[in-house]
Amino acid sequence: MDKKAVLLEERAKAQKKAAQYENQVKILLNKQRDAERTARNHRLILRGLAVEGVFPFTVSMENEAVKAFLIALSRLPGAAEITPKVQETRDEG
Repeated sequence: MDKKAVLLEERAKAQKKAAQYENQVKILLNKQRDAERTARNHRLILRGLAVEGVFPFTVSMENEAVKAFLIALSRLPGAAEITPKVQETRDEG
C-alpha cells in the first residue's frame, strides 16, 4: 500500500470512531433527559400526593380549581412570611 492509501484508511477509521463517539454522546444525552424527566415526574407525583393528603377534598376537584385554590392560599395574609420559614426548616432537616 502506498502512503496515500494508508492515510485514507486511517481517515476512514477515524471517521468511524468519531461517528461512534457522536452516537455515544446522543445515547448519554437521552439517558440524562430520561433521568431528569423521571425525577420531575416523581417530584410532581409526591407534591400532588402531599396536596391531596393535606386537603383531601382536592381529589374531586378539577385541575384548574386546585390551582386556583393553591393560588388563593398563597395570597392569604401571612403566607409570604411563612414561605421562607418553611424553606429554612426544610434546609436544616
